[in-house]
Amino acid sequence: MKGKYKITVKNNRLQYEFEIKRNITVIRGDSATGKTTLINMLRQAENLGSSSGIDVICSAPCRILEGASWQLILENSSGTIFFTDEENAFINTKEFAEAVRNSDNYYVLITRESLYNLPYSVEEIYGLHCSGKYHDTKRAYQQMYQIYSGYHELPVMPEKIVTEDTNSGFEFFKAVGEENGISCESAGGKSNIFRLIEQTGKESVCVIADGAAIGPEMDRLYQCALSKGNIYLYFPESFEWLILSSGLIQGKEIRTILAHPENFLDSREYFSWERFFTALLVEYTKDSHLRYSKAKLNQAYLHERNRKFILESIQGITFQ
Repeated sequence: MKGKYKITVKNNRLQYEFEIKRNITVIRGDSATGKTTLINMLRQAENLGSSSGIDVICSAPCRILEGASWQLILENSSGTIFFTDEENAFINTKEFAEAVRNSDNYYVLITRESLYNLPYSVEEIYGLHCSGKYHDTKRAYQQMYQIYSGYHELPVMPEKIVTEDTNSGFEFFKAVGEENGISCESAGGKSNIFRLIEQTGKESVCVIADGAAIGPEMDRLYQCALSKGNIYLYFPESFEWLILSSGLIQGKEIRTILAHPENFLDSREYFSWERFFTALLVEYTKDSHLRYSKAKLNQAYLHERNRKFILESIQGITFQ
């Protein structure tokens, strides 16, 4: 499944409007914010059709995923946007994560919990609010807003960098840090970042991780950054996205893809956008001196000109 989808769910007194563009979208928030009402409206529309008085407008089918037969439903569905909420305990299971990985559907997950088995983007964690843009009518309009839209308190000149993993991204930032007197440490995986930054002292620490999959860790990282005051979060889509967006790899096709990745990325083939950008970079550099490998950094990326391209594409972090 590819593309961006606008969804409208409405009756004579309430209307929800939002767009989704990734295979996993998470809607969070406290009670009485309209999450349960949205699920109920979708359920009524699916079960009762036009007699429900509810219109669901979207270019793709929108369905509720719930109950004991959820696996069977997914096995027999394609090109569908599924909505489910935290009352369905299966959304926290490895079985559900595996089913999402192997399906050709989009998922809107309504939950207050962090779903550690799923790689969802920090950019796709939303709350609901009444927009008020049609205040002169009797219908209330609910829209989504990004919960973590202002999470990066940049600019910063870090004394220490913490990266998510030990691969090429870590090697790049470690080399840059050594040149500029900045220590760099790998967390060895996104689930270890919180533990690592909790142990830091008073030095300014910049955490660099793949925004395309950091969603499950975002709440506690954000709260830690707020409480400590010296933790700065920088979450680009991925290190590979940084390289592609820097202009180092020339090509009109790359610019077109980066402008709207959702139109080129098949959710069945790529569980997260990070994997897509890795495959894209590998493909476009395979016959050049910039041949990319995620496991080990090609030293050509550390050459002065190439390094400069990448660093200048990073907004808000000063390395020297």
